[in-house]
Amino acid sequence: MSPPYAKVSELWFTNGVARPRTITDERILNAVAAVIDRRGPEFTVADVAAEAGVSVGAVAKRFGSKSGLLQALTKAGTEEVTRRMRAAGTVRDALLTWFDRLADPVVATNNLAQLGVDLIDPELRALLARHYAVLEEELEVLCAAEGLPPNAARVLAALVYGISMDWSVRPRGDLLARTAEDIDLVLEGMR
Repeated sequence: MSPPYAKVSELWFTNGVARPRTITDERILNAVAAVIDRRGPEFTVADVAAEAGVSVGAVAKRFGSKSGLLQALTKAGTEEVTRRMRAAGTVRDALLTWFDRLADPVVATNNLAQLGVDLIDPELRALLARHYAVLEEELEVLCAAEGLPPNAARVLAALVYGISMDWSVRPRGDLLARTAEDIDLVLEGMR
C-alpha cells in the first residue's frame, strides 16, 4: 500500500489533492534554533512545533525525535557556516562568522548547555566532530591563501572556541568585539 502522500516538486499530494508544501525543513530547523536560544536543552518537540506554527505530528513525521531535530540542525549548521566562511573571504572575517549569532549571554549559555547534552549522544557527538573538522578544513584553505604558518587554523579555531566558552561563562563586553580583538592580536603575532 502506498503512503497517502507523495512529494512531487514542491507540491504534496494528499488523498489525490495537490497542495503547496508550506512547512519547510528550514522553517522547522529555524524554530529549533530559536527554541534552544531561549530554553537550552530543556526544549521539547512540542516547543519546536509551536515556534514553527505546525503540529507536533508534522515535526515528528519529518525528524522523528528531538535527537533527529538536533542531528538535522547540526548538519544544516555545518553547511551554513561553511557557506558564510567562504563568502567572508579572509581568515579574520571567516572566524567572526562562527559565533556571531550568540552575542546575547543568555543565548550563548543556552547553546553551550545544549552542546554539553549533545556530547553525550554518540550520533550528535560524531556530527559535531565532523562540523569542527569541516570548519577547520575551510580555515586551513584561508590560512594558506594568506600565507599563515602551518597549524594556524588549529590554533585560531581553538582560540575562537575558547573565547566563546569563556564569554558564555563570564560575559564581559560584546562577544564579537572581544573575538575580533583577540583574533587580531594572534594574527599579528603569526604574521
